[in-house]
Parts: sequence; structure tokens; C-alpha cells
Amino acid sequence: MGIRKHSGVFLGGGQGERKPRRTHHPSRLAGSSGAFHVAREPRPEPAEPLRASQRGCPGMGPPEPPERLEVVGLLREPAFHVAKGIAEALKLKFPKEFADPIIRPMFEFAWHEYLQEKKKELRGEAWAYAAPVLCFAGGRLLGDERQLQRWARRAWRHRDVASAALRRALAEDFCTKHMRHSQHVFVYLDITIQEQPIGTLLFELFSDLCPKTCENFRVLCTGGITSPSSGLHLTYKNSVFHRVVKNGWIQGGDIVAGRGDGGESIYGPTFEDENFAIRHSKRGILGMANKGRHSNGSQFYITLQAAPYLDRKHVAFGQLIEGTETLQKLEAVSTYNERPVEECKIVNCGVFEP
Repeated sequence: MGIRKHSGVFLGGGQGERKPRRTHHPSRLAGSSGAFHVAREPRPEPAEPLRASQRGCPGMGPPEPPERLEVVGLLREPAFHVAKGIAEALKLKFPKEFADPIIRPMFEFAWHEYLQEKKKELRGEAWAYAAPVLCFAGGRLLGDERQLQRWARRAWRHRDVASAALRRALAEDFCTKHMRHSQHVFVYLDITIQEQPIGTLLFELFSDLCPKTCENFRVLCTGGITSPSSGLHLTYKNSVFHRVVKNGWIQGGDIVAGRGDGGESIYGPTFEDENFAIRHSKRGILGMANKGRHSNGSQFYITLQAAPYLDRKHVAFGQLIEGTETLQKLEAVSTYNERPVEECKIVNCGVFEP
């Protein structure tokens, strides 16, 4: 696609006894929990789980590969940690029967995107799924943490005894450690439309890959610098989103007049392109708007879908991790010549401390 200019700043255009495995599919959903129930044939209460040493005995056929559990879900939710705990406990209790579990903790934005794709893949009644965790055994869907609990109790006589209070504490502790372990910077923007609060955008900045660009964005969020040349207070607070490109991106960060033709970095009027290590591969990528090569100031954009045409033209340096509904509301505002007809403002911003 060609390059399109806009007010001086442009973006690129445009187990008891192990039973033979069966293929399961979601048959119905349980009430408002969003959990899948899988139709199964009645089976007798199991005795002791079949040990790996019993597999492959004469007359029993070749040994089965170990079961692998996968748990995907919201890392802030206790339900995810219930499922995570069960998967890890089964591996410890039956090390030969289970492979190492796949544990995939996600922030809210990534979970929402993942779940939408899974719903398309599973289809049917999966569209009503609303639980904060998905559990799989050997690639086949079990459902949420309660389905995993029932499966573990029936098939492996495993019971989860952790209290709800413990799970909540584990969730909070895990989230804090997960964010700190990344060694990334996290910043937030509180947004209003026509002076009505609509929510917060929380970003993860890839400060290990783009330290200079991330530091520029971080300081503009904290608002701790005044430009020595222009006297401008360098902050995103009270600045607006001046451009919404449908199915493209939303753009803001003109901290001078909000028209889309201004801005200033903490290093001077502009600074160089740091690198192009991060691809515009999905919705929610945070990057720097510019007027050409090495002309980054304070203007930024958030992608609304994958935008590979921006790769190697604009420096991406972060991603949205929470604020799905907030981004949807910004995306939906009416525009005239790509400018929102309602004022979309950053009323507060800063660094989020895990």
C-alpha cells in the first residue's frame, strides 16, 4: 500500500484404568459459567490408575504415550490457578503417565484474542463460552477448571484441596511475579470520551528490545520533563486521540496542539528509529508515528489488526495487555476525515507498578 500523509505525520497506508482415547467435542454449556460439558459414555468407577510399567505388557499392545495437559487462561483469575495446580499435581503424582503440562498464562487482551480464535475453531455452542480458562488433555477439549477437576477425580482419583482464599492469593502473587520477571515496563492511560470515563489501556513496553523508544514513552506518561527549547511540559496527560483509521489504527500523542501535526520527544524535537525488531503482527501493537525515517517525536498509534505494511517503516515497541473494551470503544467512535467527532482524551497516565 502507498504512503498516506495526514497533517504532517503519516503512517504506512491503508484416569483409573486408562481408556482408549476418543475424539471429544463440546456438546453443551453449563449455565452462565461458560464451561463445556463433553458427552461421554457411562464408565465404571476406576480402580488404581494404570502405571506406565504396565503399558506394553504382553497382550496389551504397544505402550501409550504419556498424557499431556494444557491449561490456557487469565493469569489474574483463581480459576486458572485451580487448573494449573491440578495439571502440575498430576504430573508430580504420576510422573510416567503424564508429560510436563503446557501452562499458558495470559493477560486480559491476549486471552480475549485467543478465545475469539478458539471459538471460531470449535464453533457451535463454543460461542457462549465465558470461563476464564480452557483445559485440554492430549489436545482434546475438557472445558474449564471444574471439568478438569471432575476428570482428574474420576480418571485418576485426584482431589484438589486448596481453598478459594489460597487460590486468590496464588493468583495475585503469580501475576506480580510474572510481570516483574519480564523486566519490562508497564504504563497505563486512563481514557474519556466526551469527558465520560471509558476505561484504561495498560501497555507492556519491550524495554529490553527498544530501550530508548520505551524510555521516551514512559517519561511522557509520567510527565516529569519540560522541554529546554520550547518550554513545553512533555506529557500525554490531557492530550487527545486525533485520528482513527477504521481497521487500521488509532493515533494520538500530539502533545502540542492535538491537531496531528505536532509533538516532541524527551530527547529533542525528534529522535532516530531504534530498530524494527517487533512486527506489527496482531491487534494491540504500540508503535511510533513519524514523518519519515528517524523522525520519531511523541505521536504513537495502536493497531486494530495485524498491519505488516508498517513493518520496517515504523518502530513498534510495546503491546496492549489490558483494555479490550476500552480499545473497542475508541475504535467505534464516529469520525470525519478520520478525526473523531467526539473528544477522546487521555485524562491520566503513568507507570503501573506490579
